[in-house]
Amino acid sequence: LGFALYFGLQLPKRVQERKAVQYPFQPNDVMWDNSKLRFYAAFTFVAGIVAGLIGIGGGMVLGPLMLILGIHPRVSSATTATMIVLTSSSVAILFVTAGLVPWDYAVYFFAVCFCGAYVGKRYIDGYIKRTGRASLLVGILATIIALATVGCIVIALTNLDRKEWCFDGLQPFCEIDDDDDNCSTKRLLSSLVAHAVTAAEREIRPLFQLRGGNF
Repeated sequence: LGFALYFGLQLPKRVQERKAVQYPFQPNDVMWDNSKLRFYAAFTFVAGIVAGLIGIGGGMVLGPLMLILGIHPRVSSATTATMIVLTSSSVAILFVTAGLVPWDYAVYFFAVCFCGAYVGKRYIDGYIKRTGRASLLVGILATIIALATVGCIVIALTNLDRKEWCFDGLQPFCEIDDDDDNCSTKRLLSSLVAHAVTAAEREIRPLFQLRGGNF
């Protein structure tokens, strides 16, 4: 936190110093001030929380944010890659010390990810350097986010279909053996129907009694 505060407070100061000497800013340079610093720090904090909870690197949150701020796509890619190393390493240490890492999965996907990173850096980055089409990085980022969103929706619908569309809410950490009908939504609907039938009986019974009939 101390390092973050120190380097964060240096950004607006450096911008003011460069403006004082009429520094030739580039079109994609960010004019840092206190409001932008607070805004970006808040989203970075949220990205760290998301990275710690569900295991993503945070680039899916900060990558689009950097593009909104006007940062060059290659600078955004390099910054998020560096940040992913730091956040992923800290989260990995926590999971390793807790004994929650399945090493066969971790080593396998590390090797696959390393090969993908090498191909991306060597060929895609080389293509961007030759052609100057930095928009390709924006397209790749947008495609990854779109595929991840669609994938989450498909997985959620598939799991709901497997459970016969039982919206059971958050599940407990420990499995509890209960009766066969363990869907809280179904139990709630059954209870509501029972209360509605009881209320209807109370309303209809006096009408039958007035007419001398049996209910």
